Amino acid sequence: MQVKPNIAAMRGYVPGEQPQSGTCIKLNTNENPYPCSPKVKAAIGRVCQTGLQKYPEPTAKDFRLRAAELLSSECPNITPDWILCGNGSDDLLTIITRAFVDAGDTVRFPLPSYVLYDTLAEIQGAVCDRVAFNADWTLPLEFSSDREGLKLAFLANPNSPSGTILPPVEVLRIATALPCPLVVDEAYVDFADESCLSLPSQNENVIVTRTMSKSYSLAGLRFGYAIAQPQVIEQLAKVKDSYNCDAISIAGATAAIDDRAWFDEMRSTILATRKRMLAALRELGFECVDSQANFVWCNHPEKPPGELYEQLKAAGILVRYMKYPDWGEGIRITAGTDEQVDSLLNQLESILG
Repeated sequence: MQVKPNIAAMRGYVPGEQPQSGTCIKLNTNENPYPCSPKVKAAIGRVCQTGLQKYPEPTAKDFRLRAAELLSSECPNITPDWILCGNGSDDLLTIITRAFVDAGDTVRFPLPSYVLYDTLAEIQGAVCDRVAFNADWTLPLEFSSDREGLKLAFLANPNSPSGTILPPVEVLRIATALPCPLVVDEAYVDFADESCLSLPSQNENVIVTRTMSKSYSLAGLRFGYAIAQPQVIEQLAKVKDSYNCDAISIAGATAAIDDRAWFDEMRSTILATRKRMLAALRELGFECVDSQANFVWCNHPEKPPGELYEQLKAAGILVRYMKYPDWGEGIRITAGTDEQVDSLLNQLESILG
């Protein structure tokens, strides 16, 4: 059996470790450590009670209606036809890439950033144009420059693994200068001070994607959504699977966005933990980047990040060790519960002596 040469040659996306049993402290994949809203469980129960013998509504209409209401303060003129739902935001990134990128085209994204962008480009047989961040985590003018064959650009904002963010005015400048669509991947935006949700109404080339995995504690449910002008959504909808969101995920995601009291309390808790963890890591000598996400990117001047990762893992604590060719390495640590963070800090103190 032979697959396409570009598929055979690629490494493929490698997710963070996902142990399904044991008692390890898991701070490696930026999951929300707290249970989801009780309203989510109730909504899922009602769907299961009704039965799953019928196909779900193919466009996740209930979610789009409620989301449009809630997002109208950030995105002027938004209606349900500005929203496309997917099986997690990764599904939406895949749909967008398939819609705009052909073999031999170029896909641009920052370095370092979400490694799935590489994979999506390679699946299409496209060229990866990686533009390194400046030392202060801004992007050079090169990122918004034209290039022959450039068909799509990705910008994680807040970025992973750094947790840094570009202000909307800068993102709009980039989008205006680019000759192609710009996907603003806002997977972590609910932990940030500002968002780019107003930009699609200002520029047809801007597509914002979001996920329910992080801030809504629904990583196991798989639901995300994209916001763009209706004529863009109409084209992207042609590429998605017929029923890419199941009845359970639609009901759960709709209940989740509707529970604003739960969301506000959860967000405040995680931001407080992030602030405390960041200060404590710096006291231990770590060089940390100010974060606008639910994680912290750091290095220790006296301890290689790979060694720290291995020693923490041996102690039952998982963090994410990341190494980017031609850029560097570090560890990314999720803001878990206060108890998990205390265990991490105690273990780091022991390791560092």
